[in-house]
Parts: sequence; C-alpha cells; structure tokens
Amino acid sequence: MPAPVPSEIFKAYDIRGLYGSQIDGDVAESIGRAFALVLSRLGDKPVAELRIGLGRDMRLSAPELAARYRKGMIADGATVVDAGQVGSEMLYYLVGSRGLDGGLMCTASHNPKAYTGAKLVKRGAIALSGDEGIQDIRRTIQAGLPEPDAAVRGGVVDVEIYGEFQAAALNFIDASAIKPLRVVVDGGNGMAGPMVGPLLEQLGLDLVTAYWTPNGEFPDHEPNPLLPENREFIMRKVVLEGADLGIAWDGDADRCFFIDDTGAFVDGDFLTALLAESLLGKSPGEAVLYDVRASRAVADTVTRAGGTSHPNRVGHAFFKTRMRDEGAMFGGEVSGHYYFRDFYCADSGTIPALLILELLSSQDRTLSELLDDFRSTYFISGEVNSTVSDGPAKLTAIEERYGDARIGHLDGVSVDYDDWHFNVRTSNTEPLMRLCLESLVSAEDMERRRDEILEIIRS
Repeated sequence: MPAPVPSEIFKAYDIRGLYGSQIDGDVAESIGRAFALVLSRLGDKPVAELRIGLGRDMRLSAPELAARYRKGMIADGATVVDAGQVGSEMLYYLVGSRGLDGGLMCTASHNPKAYTGAKLVKRGAIALSGDEGIQDIRRTIQAGLPEPDAAVRGGVVDVEIYGEFQAAALNFIDASAIKPLRVVVDGGNGMAGPMVGPLLEQLGLDLVTAYWTPNGEFPDHEPNPLLPENREFIMRKVVLEGADLGIAWDGDADRCFFIDDTGAFVDGDFLTALLAESLLGKSPGEAVLYDVRASRAVADTVTRAGGTSHPNRVGHAFFKTRMRDEGAMFGGEVSGHYYFRDFYCADSGTIPALLILELLSSQDRTLSELLDDFRSTYFISGEVNSTVSDGPAKLTAIEERYGDARIGHLDGVSVDYDDWHFNVRTSNTEPLMRLCLESLVSAEDMERRRDEILEIIRS
C-alpha cells in the first residue's frame, strides 16, 4: 500500500515539497492519476478522451518524477503529449496551441535544489489553484484512488516545440528594430539558456552569458533573482561590462528580472508600467491588470497611455482567469510574473525580455533614464515580511488604526490615502505577514510610515 501523500505539499498555486521525504515517485504517480481524474471532472469528459501536456525542468529529480507523473496520467487512459525538458511557459504554450485538456510541469520553480513539485493547468492553459483543482487532487488521492482498469491504457506522444515556441515569442516584437545592445544574461543554471538563448543570439545582441547551461545542482547561486544575494553577481557584471541592460531568470524561466545600466535592480511594478506603456502604444485603449501590492505608477501610466487598469489578487491562477474575464491585453505582478493575452493569458519570461529590448532600441534614453520619472515620484518599500502568530488580529488592528482611509479587501487589506498607501497580506503557506507601502511624498516619508506599520505588525 503506497505511503500517504502529505497534505502540506498542496499549495495555493502549485504542488511543491522536498524530493524524497515529501514527494517521491509513488507520490508523483498518485498526483498524475488524480490530476487526470480531476481534469476529467472539470472538462466533463472521460479520462480516456483527455490529452494532457507534460514538461519538466532541469532538476536532478525531474526525469524520474516526470516519468511517474506520466505513468499516473496514462493509467486510466489519457494521452500524454510530452515536450521533455522545457521552461514552464513552453508547457503553457503547448497546452494552449494544441488545444489540450490540461498540462503538468514538473518543476519547483525558483526553490533550492532539494525541492520538486508541479505546476498544473487545465484547458486554455488556465492555472489550477487551491480554490479550484489543487485541493481536489489532494482530496481525490486521500479518498483512495480506484484500481485502474488493466484493459484501458493511455499513450504518450513525444513532441519537440522549441522552434515553434520561439517563433511565436518573436511575433511580439519587430526583430529588425533591435539594436546591438550589450546585454548581460544570467540563467541561474535554469531553463532560460536553451529557451531564450537562441532568440537573443539571432537578434544580433552583444551578449555576455552567465550560468547559461541547465544544471540542477545550481552550482553558482539559487535560481531566485528576487533574493538580493542571488542578483549581486549580475548587478556587478552589468557595471563591469558597461552593459545597457542585465536580465536574470528564475529556475523554470517563466519570470525575468531586469538590471538597469547603472547596475540597479528594476522593481517589478516599475517594469510593469514600462511594459504597459509600450504595449498600449501599439494597441491603444486596452485593459491592463496589476496586483494589489503595486506602485501607483502602474495605474497612472496606464491612464496616461489611454488604457484601463484593474487591480487584482496576487497569484498566477487569479491573473490568468481575470485576464480572460476582462479581455485584458497585459498583466504584471511585482514578483516578476508578466501575462499576455496573445500568449494564452499565460506568464512568460521570454516575451518581457524581448519587449524591453525593443523598447530600449527605439529610445534615445537608457533604461535608468526611462525609470527616473518613476523613481523620483513613487517611493516604494518593496515587500517586507514579518513573522506573526495571529495574522487576522493584526489585520483588524491595522484597519482600526487607519480607519479614516479608503479600505479595500481584494487581497488582504489595502489602505489608501491620497499621498500614500499600503497593502498587507498574510502568507498562504507560512506564518508571515507581507507589507508593501508607497509614499508619493519622499523616501523619508515612505520609511517613516513603513516603520510605523511594522511596529503594529511586530508588536
């Protein structure tokens, strides 16, 4: 009898845990079977009629676990369309472009090498979430999976999608307009090298590559550029090389992060504003989503560019669904997820890189100069995390303290004044409270208000 599957691996946006102790081959096979059964219910069609995409990243455990996910999915008759080793957005592309019933990406994204997991989507490359799908998989497993019918077996179709994916990504820009910019790229030994590398090479850039070969040992640094220690290298390298730009990707390469020509990190909300302005210049009047943590730079820029902006809950499952509901052209999160309607409303680490290269090629200003107006107008704290034992009580205390403000509950608590605002949210997975604050007065005003709220949270 297989060991029980731990409940804690089923997260708000994906499945993730330690390889061996939390997720092993048996657990992966059970997840694969349950995923097919859940897709069958969601799509109201027999498992034997399902076509499910499969991809895996460069983690050392990925070949073994992807094979077990595949075995589970075909056990009740589904057909698996296996793309092999790819970036996560390539799995989304596979599901969207082939009209598949769903897809499973064997990845732990930006986590350290001891982790593994799965990102899961249904038809249309719409992500499953804890609210819909992921907890259904947990319940299906824990209720006891039925014995598969030995007479019913699915099949596997192996596909190669690098070429067509790269061609589709290139359609987002005018490749002939790209100038020979000097660009430092840091793949973090993840999937960016093979996925994005060929595109950058054909654009005639002066590339300086680092950690560009997939390696699940992550010998150089963890594949999470949001952590300051993991981006120190590329920030120094941009300055040392006199580069126009630096771009770093996370492990499964569905997020990219930018370093300007001075070696400074570009905050995700400012990058969202730049991308929105550029895209609205090509397609005026469109809708843009941004997350509740973001700087007002996003909404202000979208309004100036003639678009409509909508705040949204944090998390890719919520963004992909809302983008379809609003018909939004583009969406951005401060965490480096950027979503595109013409890419099945999925997030991509390739398309933003191409769009920023196109933007810089069309401007007479450097990236730091393009960001100057934002940095001198909007003073942001970034996300500040605090350990708390009673998150709901802290949220209540904050609402009472700032009761004269405009209060929103789209995601956590958002408090808005005319010249400053903040959002506080509790973590889905840890005893943490996350604060993002912005002042439109000064950096000093931001710091004072940030510290005032942290005192309430941490008292």
